[in-house]
Amino acid sequence: MASLLITGGRVLLPDMSVTQADVLVDQDSGSIVEIGSDLTAEKTLQASNSLVTPGFVNGHSHVPMVLLRGYADDKPLDRWLEEDIWPAESKMTPDDVHIGAKLGLLEMIKSGVTGFADMFFHVPKIVDAVDQAGVRARLGHGIVTTGKGDENAFADVKESLDFALEYDGAANGRISTAFMPHSLVTVGSEYLDDFVPKARAAGIPIHYHANETLNEVTPIVEDYGVRPLDYAADHGMLESQDFVAHGVHVDEHEINLLAEAGTSVIHCPASNMKLASGMAPIQRMRDAGVEIGLGTDGAAANNDLSLLDEGRDAAMLGKLAADDAGAVPAELVVEMMTQGSASALGFHSGVIKEGEPADLAVIDLEKPHLTPQHDLVSHLAYAAVGSDVKHTICDGQILMRDREVLTLGEKSIVDQAQQTADLLLSRVSS
Repeated sequence: MASLLITGGRVLLPDMSVTQADVLVDQDSGSIVEIGSDLTAEKTLQASNSLVTPGFVNGHSHVPMVLLRGYADDKPLDRWLEEDIWPAESKMTPDDVHIGAKLGLLEMIKSGVTGFADMFFHVPKIVDAVDQAGVRARLGHGIVTTGKGDENAFADVKESLDFALEYDGAANGRISTAFMPHSLVTVGSEYLDDFVPKARAAGIPIHYHANETLNEVTPIVEDYGVRPLDYAADHGMLESQDFVAHGVHVDEHEINLLAEAGTSVIHCPASNMKLASGMAPIQRMRDAGVEIGLGTDGAAANNDLSLLDEGRDAAMLGKLAADDAGAVPAELVVEMMTQGSASALGFHSGVIKEGEPADLAVIDLEKPHLTPQHDLVSHLAYAAVGSDVKHTICDGQILMRDREVLTLGEKSIVDQAQQTADLLLSRVSS
């Protein structure tokens, strides 16, 4: 086997303990062979004075939106989408999506993200970027039927299902897919009735925004007389392989629905704060047995794609939401950004364990803000930042070594992205 040894570091184990050990990787299978000492391999990656963690998993994003970072800020969600984001996205070409995806992937690799879920359009262009970058992804075409005629709405829903069927298993198995209605209020119920059973018959999971704002709750309650997640369950959209984004305005009944169904929630605290959407009851959901992952949402609403930054936000917001300094502790935050998101997305990663995928991040601990090192799990949740990541490995392959991304050309992508964003906004304003 082609072997790689990540050597000299401390390793974060699944129970959140930390041990001094080397990690031996089989690069042919992409899996972890052994965690121990006195190991040898054909190649080595130095991790001295560093912490080896599972690669971080971004459970909900719209990666090409990096092209709109800083374009429209300081508005509530509905106005922000309708006045700024949707008009700009309507002008995005497949090439725009391609370079936006590569810029976002570059940013994620540099902050230790090895897997992500993404809802967007022109998704085959994102597939190509993921294939080149070397990360793991669950991708889907986002569906919006409101404001469209029947023919265009039907075509949009069909495109999501067709994409999911065609591209599952792409990039040597690193890409999986999902059927992705944008939300319960932006997709007509007749299209859900038609296509959700088809997705189920094909074994395709479903991902959508749910209860992000009160404007995603009130219309369903008024029109159908049920809470949104009851409505989702009535349409077959609340099963164990499904995952929803946000879950800010869920009541106790809906929390129990999620727990009973085994449907995961991806928490996006930065975007929820910036858009004043609210504070998701993460600790209450977790106490009820709901699997919680962590996502950045789009960079236009965040404004970055770092899970380490998101983890700190999750911890702080979770304590405020619960009015309890003990809520959403460091161990839960680290679990959310690794095991939680990986489980929600159906990835067999998120832990450092023999036989599991070698999706890893190596954190450089020789930093003033990471000194002293009383508790490294605490540091991951409260102190570490994306630029502390020294190496990133996915599927046993080195994607970044000593801060240099090996699979994507950083300078070229950054230059192209700036030019692409400038041209996009010139089309929007014309």
